[in-house]
Amino acid sequence: MRDPDELLRIEGIRKTFPGVVALDGVDFDLRRGEVHVLLGENGAGKSTLIKMLSGANRPDTGRILAYGEEVHIHSAHDSERLGIATIYQEFNLVPDLTVAENIFLGRQPRRLGLIDRKRMEAQATVLLERVGVHVSPRARVRDLGIARLQMVEIAKALSLKARVLIMDEPTAVLTSKEVDTLFTIVRRLREDGVGIVFITHHLEEIAALGDRVTVIRDGKSVGQVPASTPEDELIQLMVGRSIEQQYPRERTRPGAPLLSVEGLTRDGAFHDVDFEVHAGEVVGIAGLVGAGRTEVVRAVFGADPYDSGGVKVAGTTIARHDINAAMTAGIGLIPEDRKGQGLVLDQSVEENLGLVTMRTATRAGLVDRKGQHKAAARIAEQLGVRMAGLGQHVRTLSGGNQQKVVIGKWLLADTKVLILDEPTRGIDVGAKVEIYQLINELTAAGAAVLMISSDLPEVLGMSDRVLVMSQGRIVGELSANEATQDAVMSLAVSTASSSTELEAARGC
Repeated sequence: MRDPDELLRIEGIRKTFPGVVALDGVDFDLRRGEVHVLLGENGAGKSTLIKMLSGANRPDTGRILAYGEEVHIHSAHDSERLGIATIYQEFNLVPDLTVAENIFLGRQPRRLGLIDRKRMEAQATVLLERVGVHVSPRARVRDLGIARLQMVEIAKALSLKARVLIMDEPTAVLTSKEVDTLFTIVRRLREDGVGIVFITHHLEEIAALGDRVTVIRDGKSVGQVPASTPEDELIQLMVGRSIEQQYPRERTRPGAPLLSVEGLTRDGAFHDVDFEVHAGEVVGIAGLVGAGRTEVVRAVFGADPYDSGGVKVAGTTIARHDINAAMTAGIGLIPEDRKGQGLVLDQSVEENLGLVTMRTATRAGLVDRKGQHKAAARIAEQLGVRMAGLGQHVRTLSGGNQQKVVIGKWLLADTKVLILDEPTRGIDVGAKVEIYQLINELTAAGAAVLMISSDLPEVLGMSDRVLVMSQGRIVGELSANEATQDAVMSLAVSTASSSTELEAARGC
């Protein structure tokens, strides 16, 4: 007899791609009015599973049941017809259209054959009020911040009268206040009977919001547990091993200064910034949203201009606003937007790994492809990049493996100073620890690391010193022993005006 509260059931799903078994006998179910967390490492198969529910992929074997009946989801239209809506990490919105036009794209209400804008905007207003976002339905999507884009996506899902809502890493780029707002909306939807599939790498969110957790590892469902399960047990299910130390920093005695920044100033962005990073040292930069952290490191790397001050590597001054000069001196930058700025998504793993070294591997206008291939294979193996082969498009890799490729291209260039801006955003705990171990290897070999992270426990756990920024200035420096969450946040808000968004970094 059919359970009236069961919305979805997946039984024995298997999916293969050339050279890769993405899913192998996965089971999953979703009930009315629950938040069911789908947990697993990057590359475990979560994205493949939700793409099946949204019509982008079809299973090789197994079956999908919706409301007790077996269904075949061949397209996004099939998914929508079944009341399934998916909100991806990369929003599916058209920047130049209005909020109302995006919500009802392809389904605009009409009158006498013409789009009824008045009715469309009125209906959009009701949906926006339901998700608690104060934005005009006539506003252009390109003018909205990340948090409001997220709410527009949810409003769009509600316009489809979705009974199942799939949310893929919805909190990855939100501040703690925005996360609280999102959680309030999710709880309200749960009370309304909507079933929610929630994917997250932030383990603390599971107990706060979830009801059940299904863990996927290497394409298999390895367990279903209550959301109250302790984090160390969840980690062991995810990665197949215990992680004794979440932040395994191996501190060494620092050497001579490698990176020296003196009086760096750009009007309206940052002012009189001074610091040094020594060989074998990790220096973290902490601060509130908008403190100027990313702006400073982009200027150090030469990506953005600055008005005065200077940057030196091993005592040699680097020409300002000159990326080539910075790279030649040995500076590398892992940007916060790895997909938009760190990778060429439609090129292969091998081509991306060779981006930085291609110039030095070119003789008489010809690239040493054999040498590049050998180097790429070596670094991919060293980093443990999970892939079908070096020819696989980097777009198809998981977030953690994409980040390894971004880091790998700088390792191939023998980088002396590596700047990491949000190095573990959107990747799972197992991949995070692998990146932390890589940072240890870099500093043990004599490199200097400058790290920005909005995950304050990460900054405290991995830094030898912490610089705190507020309103474009460095307002304090703390040793590893002095750096606590309270000490950092006290400095971060010490010069903030009432208009500054006093958002603590995630984890406070």
